[in-house]
Amino acid sequence: MIDQPFGELSLGQRRRSHGRTMTETDVVNFCGLTGNWLSIHADAEFSKRSLYGQRVVQGGLVFVVVNALLGFDSSLVEAFYGVDQLRFLKPTFIGDTLHAESEIIELRDKGEHHGVVTTRLTAINQRQEVVLSCEFSLLIRRQPLLS
Repeated sequence: MIDQPFGELSLGQRRRSHGRTMTETDVVNFCGLTGNWLSIHADAEFSKRSLYGQRVVQGGLVFVVVNALLGFDSSLVEAFYGVDQLRFLKPTFIGDTLHAESEIIELRDKGEHHGVVTTRLTAINQRQEVVLSCEFSLLIRRQPLLS
């Protein structure tokens, strides 16, 4: 997502990730990790009678997978700073392949050693549908940390 120090970034920079298919294992593991065993995620028979006719991948899982698809340079990223206007625009199903797209929409100084970078982050499935949209902010170093 961010591969340059704060001072080298510019508004409008874009990135697109590789694809990642959401699996049943992902969903079941996330159920166990979070305790979110809602029937729409965990019960195939219940889900057949739901609005979508099948199990839906948890929104929280979609968010964490998609923001990580673009990658992070730990020498530059100091911290996750926040997320705003997070929306799940379409459901994501087991077997859907997602990729992430980001565009830098705001750069803001944050002290002598950092800046806040805000990107418009979207998740797009194999049908070219936007399934998630948000403004995703990171605290970025002005100089990379040395290993």
